[in-house]
Amino acid sequence: MITGRVADPALFAAPLIHEFGWRMDDWATLGRATVIGHLLECAGQITGGYFADPGYKDVAGLARLGFPIADVQEDGSFFITKVAGSGGAVTLATCKEQLLYEIHNPGAYITPDVVADFTGVRMAQTGDDQVAVSGGTGRPKTDFLKASIGYIDSYIGEGQISYAGPGAAARGQLALDIVAERLRLTGVEYQEIRFDLIGVNALHGGKLSAGPEPYEVRARVAGRTRTMKEAVRIGNEVETLYTNGPAGGAGAWKAAREVVAMVSALVPRSLVNYAVHYEVM
Repeated sequence: MITGRVADPALFAAPLIHEFGWRMDDWATLGRATVIGHLLECAGQITGGYFADPGYKDVAGLARLGFPIADVQEDGSFFITKVAGSGGAVTLATCKEQLLYEIHNPGAYITPDVVADFTGVRMAQTGDDQVAVSGGTGRPKTDFLKASIGYIDSYIGEGQISYAGPGAAARGQLALDIVAERLRLTGVEYQEIRFDLIGVNALHGGKLSAGPEPYEVRARVAGRTRTMKEAVRIGNEVETLYTNGPAGGAGAWKAAREVVAMVSALVPRSLVNYAVHYEVM
């Protein structure tokens, strides 16, 4: 079995298990180790990265963001801090957001080593850029492991072009309409297709995104196809808008790529054999 990133918290739990001699069937302690690993796994995310929102959640010095440090005791209690003078912040808010990040069920966070329970975690601000963390426990690991298998799923063809100035949104929409008609006329075969005005409706659709007339937009067409040949044709039709579309189009870009998708399944732990190979450089 070839593996890369297995379980993010394990990168931090493993050295703690080694240092303190924690048993691999001490579920409560392994649960607390998972709390530590989960808080640290995204590096600067707990010190203000992916947190800042100007005027609402201000974070100073993001260009010099300090990565987090966990000072851990043998009982699994610890505090989070960062190097003095570095940018970012360690606060109750940054730590609580990270604790809940990518958690499907805080009472049963399943990892290969333990089913962690975060519901008893407590945090306290104990100093500038210092948050003490305690609590957390765990239950026995499951009898299954998650296996993720990659495969070539399809191809994506994409094209973009920008419009600016008065009437930018209307010209961008006309551009999308032209490409839609061209794809129909030329018989491009696709399974899915999107026509978006980035900055207007690409994320939340037209109903939620309605607002003032934008000064600039970027028209984007992206389609999923069964072959690379069909994917290339989508971007080509967007590129032709330079001279065959609305006025003022600029910055056209196109691409076609294969989509490596992933399917995940549970396999019995008993079927998986472990081996460690050290590559000597």
